[in-house]
Amino acid sequence: MSQAIARRRLGPGRSYPYGRIAGPLLLLAVWSAAAYGGLLDPRVLSSPGKVLSTAADLIAQGRLQTNLLISLRRALLGLLFGVGAGTGLAVAAGLSRLGESLIDGTMQVKRAIPALALLPLLILWLGIGEEMKVVVIALGVAVSVYVNTYAALTGIDSRYVELAEVVGLSRAAFLRKVVVPGALPGFFIGLRLGVTASWLALIVVEQINATSGIGYMMFQAQQYAQSDVIVVGLLVYGIFGFASDALVRAVERRVLSWRRTLAN
Repeated sequence: MSQAIARRRLGPGRSYPYGRIAGPLLLLAVWSAAAYGGLLDPRVLSSPGKVLSTAADLIAQGRLQTNLLISLRRALLGLLFGVGAGTGLAVAAGLSRLGESLIDGTMQVKRAIPALALLPLLILWLGIGEEMKVVVIALGVAVSVYVNTYAALTGIDSRYVELAEVVGLSRAAFLRKVVVPGALPGFFIGLRLGVTASWLALIVVEQINATSGIGYMMFQAQQYAQSDVIVVGLLVYGIFGFASDALVRAVERRVLSWRRTLAN
């Protein structure tokens, strides 16, 4: 009994309901206190009340919704293409020595080159339209998904492979019962990083000769020193980034419900 109690104390303890929003709420409280206490110059950083008022005005004008839908479309397309490419390359490299020889070295070189560093070349090849923006996002996502999925595939215990051979599993059964469960944890880590990468890349590409999107709206606000509009854009990025990560976490918990981890 005493050993069981001691063992429970070694872990992080029970999770708090909605605990992950505590940090953002604390940051909001500090921001509000500093703004209304006169510690912040409103020309440099607007108060939360002013930001909410500006957001309401942008919604009433239809500007926020229009730009948000365009940004979400770019982020979603880049995410879909990036996840598909990263997963496919990881599977090819992780399950075949030939694939590993042809793919992994190239992907490691690409990992050392930030996707944003390729912007001049991509603009030269694709112009400044939607294709360039989606490709930049997809490249950042693909690397994150590839690295983590490939690491999970190559990290599967060889004893499971030997056991599958001993019991005579077919190739399809081996993939279904050994490879997929072994690779899924790494895939979800890569997916979470990929979601974050999609938002980071989106912020940059929407400020390069764009005519729409949240980043474009923020860039225009910078020209007129509208810090409230800039903060609205940042909050939109932050809220959707937090929500998308929470969604991936929820899917991960459901798909990997068979695992017993400290997060459970």
